[in-house]
Amino acid sequence: QLQASGGGLVQAGGSLRLSCAASGSIFSINDMAWYRQAPGNQRELVATITSGGNTNYGDSVKGRFTISRDNAKNTVYLQMNSLKPMDTAVYYCNAVIIPLLHRIPYIYWGQGTLVTVSS
Repeated sequence: QLQASGGGLVQAGGSLRLSCAASGSIFSINDMAWYRQAPGNQRELVATITSGGNTNYGDSVKGRFTISRDNAKNTVYLQMNSLKPMDTAVYYCNAVIIPLLHRIPYIYWGQGTLVTVSS
């Protein structure tokens, strides 16, 4: 249901843009979000965005990352600038999707995409 892409290897100070597209029989999508998990660490919230475009960021990425979405494409993006080695992690997208069939909201997770920032 959620397919993430855009990860890779980048030098410190560089930029990457992650994408996550929802597919299937979708009635609507509520909140969408990005999380990340570094080796040995718990999964942490990176950023969230509501269906109306309101955003929220984790303290460690404020001012460097920007979350956005294209509702027509059922896609959420994460623009990551001024990347640091501490940003190295697997990034997961997340969305509250209301399926067309039964209209019951359900939380879906993408498969994760690896971002590696070298110093």
